[in-house]
Amino acid sequence: MKLQRSMAYFPAFARGILRNPLGIFMALIFPVILILIFGAVFSVNGTSQVPLTVQNLDHNSAASQQFLAGLNSSGFVSLSFVAPDVGNLSGYLTTHELSSGLVIPSGFGAGLANRTPVSVLVYTNPASGSEAGIVEGAVQGVANGMNLRVAGGSTIVSTDNLHVGSHPYQTIDYLVPGLIGFSILVSPMFSMVNLSSAWKRDKLFRQLSLTPLTRTEWLVAALFWYVLLALISATLLVTIGQSVFGAEVTITLGTLPFLILGPMLFVSIGLLVGSVAKAPETAGVIGNVITFPMMFLSGTFFPISMFPSWLVPVARCLPLYYIVDGLNATMIYNDVASMLFDLAVVMALVVGLVLAATHVFTWREERGRPFARGGAPHGGTRGV
Repeated sequence: MKLQRSMAYFPAFARGILRNPLGIFMALIFPVILILIFGAVFSVNGTSQVPLTVQNLDHNSAASQQFLAGLNSSGFVSLSFVAPDVGNLSGYLTTHELSSGLVIPSGFGAGLANRTPVSVLVYTNPASGSEAGIVEGAVQGVANGMNLRVAGGSTIVSTDNLHVGSHPYQTIDYLVPGLIGFSILVSPMFSMVNLSSAWKRDKLFRQLSLTPLTRTEWLVAALFWYVLLALISATLLVTIGQSVFGAEVTITLGTLPFLILGPMLFVSIGLLVGSVAKAPETAGVIGNVITFPMMFLSGTFFPISMFPSWLVPVARCLPLYYIVDGLNATMIYNDVASMLFDLAVVMALVVGLVLAATHVFTWREERGRPFARGGAPHGGTRGV
């Protein structure tokens, strides 16, 4: 193998990929669209206040105003008010497609002053489980605080809520490494599966076998291209995450091995699938079967801690999990031990899959059987 030939072929390979707009879209534009969408959804601070419609039937008593002030200061809900004469709040919520509501009953202030039990009414939508939990928790927390003050008690046990790593991480912080892993997966897999199978069908590899370029040199040129795309995509995502949404992530020296080995890993898988498949259509189906579970089960869009317990071992069997976990370890937590473990797993996978892919990848077949690595097909064409 001569690196000069790989570098000489690199521009031709890049031009061929650039002629396919879908490849560039999936590699660079689609991850940017995703980070803009998710960043807007989760907002700058990573939490969205739940809208809560309030109907105050206690004539805006001081006690009811105190209760609502406590809710408003919690930061978990955003209050909007309706007049008492709108009637049943449940019907109002249904008509206006609102999911959460609170009714402060008449006599709320008097009951509080006389220490007579009084209940506020909370409406939630069972279909919005997370929002319902936030609303119910916020209302219950304010109610507990008022009960404590009315009873003349003092706070003994309190809680301090911190994010993992004792740092106020935002949702966008976790999303940036996940989307970098997503771009590392999608571009090489979709592109290489299609390219290797289509070029085999169209005899383009057979034509390349008549040139001085070897299979290894062709593969090195392809790897350079996808590593370059990964570096550009990571830079774009980090820049947008930091400048637009205030993400606290950085590309460190520990990030670079994942940006290099990740494309190598998925180029190898794509080449392996495209080489063994009988037709491009079959290769595409196999590639999708491999790719789509990794997209959603590797911690790309949400942490695997949210998964059911039986699904966590499945996620840890997926190659992309170790890339995303390693990127989190180095870009967010600065956890060197976790990063090195993930890197070791990725390196082992890369070695095994590169060997498997190069074993089955051939310029041409001879009587339906790949020729040996050191041999050449009829006509004197060279192998690797």
